[in-house]
Amino acid sequence: MLAYLVIREGTKWTDVFRLTAGRTVTIGRASTCQIVIKDERCSRNHGEVFSSGGQWTIRDLESRNGTVVGGEQIRGDHVLTPGDIIRIGHCQMAFVHDLSQAFVGADDAPPVEEETVSGVPLTNLSDSQVLDDAYEPTTITHRRGQTRYLQRSAPVDAAPPKVGASAAQLCRLAFELANQKSVAEAANLALDGLFEGTNVDAGGILLATRDARPELTIDEMELIASRTRVESSYRRVSAFLATMVLKEGEAVLARNIEGDSSLGIRDSAGIFSATSVICAPIRQEGKVIGLVHLYGTTNEGTLDADDLEFTLAVAENVALALKNLSLQQALTEDLSATRSEVVELRKQLGTQSEIVGSSAIMKQVQEEVLRAAPSRATVLIQGESGVGKELVARAVHFASPRANGPFVCLNCAALSETLLESELFGHERGAFTGATERKIGKFEAADQGTLMLDEIGEMSPSIQSKFLRVLEGHPFERVGGSKAIKVDVRVIAATNRDLERAVGEGSFRRDLFFRLHVVGIQVPPLRKRPGDTVELAHFFLEKFNEETGRKLQGFTPAALELMQNYRWPGNVRELRNVVERAVLLTRHEMVGVDDLTLSNLSTASESGEFQFDTGSYEPSTLAEMERRHVSATLNSTGWNKSRAAEILGIERSTLDRKIKRYELKAKA
Repeated sequence: MLAYLVIREGTKWTDVFRLTAGRTVTIGRASTCQIVIKDERCSRNHGEVFSSGGQWTIRDLESRNGTVVGGEQIRGDHVLTPGDIIRIGHCQMAFVHDLSQAFVGADDAPPVEEETVSGVPLTNLSDSQVLDDAYEPTTITHRRGQTRYLQRSAPVDAAPPKVGASAAQLCRLAFELANQKSVAEAANLALDGLFEGTNVDAGGILLATRDARPELTIDEMELIASRTRVESSYRRVSAFLATMVLKEGEAVLARNIEGDSSLGIRDSAGIFSATSVICAPIRQEGKVIGLVHLYGTTNEGTLDADDLEFTLAVAENVALALKNLSLQQALTEDLSATRSEVVELRKQLGTQSEIVGSSAIMKQVQEEVLRAAPSRATVLIQGESGVGKELVARAVHFASPRANGPFVCLNCAALSETLLESELFGHERGAFTGATERKIGKFEAADQGTLMLDEIGEMSPSIQSKFLRVLEGHPFERVGGSKAIKVDVRVIAATNRDLERAVGEGSFRRDLFFRLHVVGIQVPPLRKRPGDTVELAHFFLEKFNEETGRKLQGFTPAALELMQNYRWPGNVRELRNVVERAVLLTRHEMVGVDDLTLSNLSTASESGEFQFDTGSYEPSTLAEMERRHVSATLNSTGWNKSRAAEILGIERSTLDRKIKRYELKAKA
């Protein structure tokens, strides 16, 4: 069954649209509709026409300003009859089955001259009667997706005075918004500009809360700033109007609002009278993040299309200002987090992560660290006890690509052979007495990171063999286990022994030595860099001042001279302990000579032999000399092993092994 819609806009009939059974025809302001009506009173998806049961029906899709058929406003579905006049805004459509019924007379004559509206011939009605506002309650008179104020192609010279003044005001407002330090300041400044540039009586700016969902609703927005000229307080935007703007993303100007519950500006007594209202979206990257709501309550405060343009332009500037504030806040938070992370790392690592010293020999050590760090090569660090070998190992780790991985340290001299194997490779439950559960070894714990083995020279031959296989890249098994485990670990070994001499004596494997000594770093004793003594002393003084809460000013000249001339047999560890003791016990504002407790222990010479009186020299082996010295130290301390180990500069467990090796016994 053929049917047509003959379309009239204003005073001219402009088009004929053929209706086809089985096909729904959409009507609206959106460009996706089959019949597009460019009228602000038409909703984006206003209505649709379709055939059903042999009849043509028009359906109003809950439009804002409604649809009029035959002079009466409809809601929902309405069956059309030939000759019906459909009116949407200023557009009229005549529904006919035969075009000859629509066009009578000349080709350019109005095609529906004989049609009627409410029983009155259309030719007897004036345009004002046809468009009688009796059928239209509150009307949305204008919609805007973009504002012409921000378009580059707008001809400034030809612009009317009001447009030029508004553009100048917007330029000033944009500069001021860019200098605001908070969201509230930006919102209040924007309201100042709106009250200055429009006829508004009251208004507010609402923004999405932090926990708002992507589909923003009015309930997820908070009022940031508000203002009023004639009332005691601002009245919040209605849910209907806010939802419309949030959904369509367009600014809306509505008039004739008095008594309209959907646009209602309410007070305690009911619906408050208003002459007009503007609601404009604040958009960022196509997403609505807030609303600008303005309304007028007097005839002088009636808002017009120019006010809508200006409001939308201000909303765009507010969105840009908020984006800049968000970026500034993010940068500030990132900088603060980075600083906090640096401080936290320094607290965790303490002196273990800082190589203090500006002497030439220490600069050379730092250069060697930087050269060794980027590679995966094994590093062997040698030096006397207390020089800071672990500190150097940490520096290598944190300067390497493995810095984000774990740094695991194990003292090989502190454990027996069985326990050392368990610590290195782990063990399964029941592997030996006391193994009540599975334990992960240091190699597994250091996977993707660095494993430092201190006093590597004290490792037993059997452990050296298994350790060498792991260094060569072979998998290993936990003690008591059968599952092969392969890890990616960089090994840094440290020792205070002469490993080359140990290799010659047969106590250290030759192949393991060459596997460890890929990169060697020799850490000098403190007596070889006396210029660093004062720098280290001040470093430790500041550290212990912070830890204890004391405020010592420094060292007396005599104390500094004494520390520089002292041989420091315990190296940096001894200096650290001396300064800590002085900070705790001194009663003065500066550390003096009397506050420094220095030992009389001899230091090792460059050859590794001990200083002795040449007049009473008796040739002997190194082992015999070590036996005598350890025995004498134990006797002088009354066999206080802890005190003797501290004086000797070795661990208590190392001292126990030497006592056993030399079969030393306390005097009766």
